[in-house]
Amino acid sequence: MGELRPLGSDLPEATRVLAQALRELFEGLEISVRRYAARRRLDPGTLSRYLNGTRMPSWKVVRELLADLGEHRGTAVTPEAIELVREMYRAAAEAGSSHQAMEVLEDQLADADRRSRRSSVQGDVLGDALLERTNRIHDLEVRLSQLEADWKAERGRADQLAAAHPNVSQLIEERDVLQQQAVRLEEELRGARQERAAAEERCQLLERQLEALERPATLPALPDTGVPKILIVDDQPDNLLAITAVLGTLDQDLVTVASGRDALKALLDNDNFAVIIMDVQMPDMDGYETAAQIKRRHRNRDVPIIFLTAMGADPVHTSRGYLSGGVDYITKPFDPWALRAKVAVFTQIHIERRMTS
Repeated sequence: MGELRPLGSDLPEATRVLAQALRELFEGLEISVRRYAARRRLDPGTLSRYLNGTRMPSWKVVRELLADLGEHRGTAVTPEAIELVREMYRAAAEAGSSHQAMEVLEDQLADADRRSRRSSVQGDVLGDALLERTNRIHDLEVRLSQLEADWKAERGRADQLAAAHPNVSQLIEERDVLQQQAVRLEEELRGARQERAAAEERCQLLERQLEALERPATLPALPDTGVPKILIVDDQPDNLLAITAVLGTLDQDLVTVASGRDALKALLDNDNFAVIIMDVQMPDMDGYETAAQIKRRHRNRDVPIIFLTAMGADPVHTSRGYLSGGVDYITKPFDPWALRAKVAVFTQIHIERRMTS
């Protein structure tokens, strides 16, 4: 159709094959991209990227396209046709997982950079306000010290001095208020600096993840150390099953536990864990508390923790996750290919560290 752009020349072959098949299916509907996007409540730009091969659609979008084409033609899509498209989809998903994960990481890097710059500006403002309050406090203390010196030098003129300076109590009250404001500003400044440090650390981590994704991992097997382990912590059996299914083909030893206390016990038994996938909302001991306990242990404090939660990406939750020791914060429902790519990166870092130690 005229509104579709040509396929890019740098697409992986499997991605190109899937995109060409989707374009042929879509052209069979004989409607515009904008009209079909409105029908399925999709963004027209996103739908165009699906059909141009620059973005991987979900299998749900592909299945709906097949169903709509069958309805338009008045005939049901055959199981053989569905399976053929499914095979093309699997091949494209395998070929494009690293590219998609890099897009996710780049978006997260930009967000962390914005948080760092915002924290830096906030820290400068708070620092200026704190300096101004400190100078005013110093000025008031000098004036009070001068008054006290006058009282000590001329006790006989105490009444006259009191009459001449009726605003002494007001100055003291003003100084006390400014001191309280200074304490509050110091606390806010410390918080801003901590947030900036956490954002900078996250920027460095995301850059390292991107570098690891850009170069293929060709590390030899580790002798006598065993397969790296992945610890998955979630109190919901369905969530454990879903995460295990996503990571099951990475050739790593997956260890699943249903509570924070069981996670601490698992870490006592083995120190070959490359990464920890941590749920937040758990009874008795939540994910934040569990992460803080892990970071207090010398043998486990370097194990990266990825929070995987349905609590949303509210800044309050994400900041708490990073301050408790997490290196990443992913909201549910999550992108399975992005999670696989992140776990693969941390496993590669773990193997490199063990080979050089």
